[in-house]
Amino acid sequence: MGWRVVVDMDLCESNAVCMGILPDVFEVRDDDLLYVLEERPADADRAKVAEAVARCPKQAIRIAED
Repeated sequence: MGWRVVVDMDLCESNAVCMGILPDVFEVRDDDLLYVLEERPADADRAKVAEAVARCPKQAIRIAED
């Protein structure tokens, strides 16, 4: 069973907390929008993704199980 990163862009304020935790997966660009660089990160990154989920001020990030 796999997993993936899901961001609710209606909730996201692009404050870059997630990017600070895992810049290989999350990036806020000059247009002030959040981009998910790797929707299906390596399993080794799951703990860091979970930290980004927990620390997101708007609770806009979640892990979806496939």
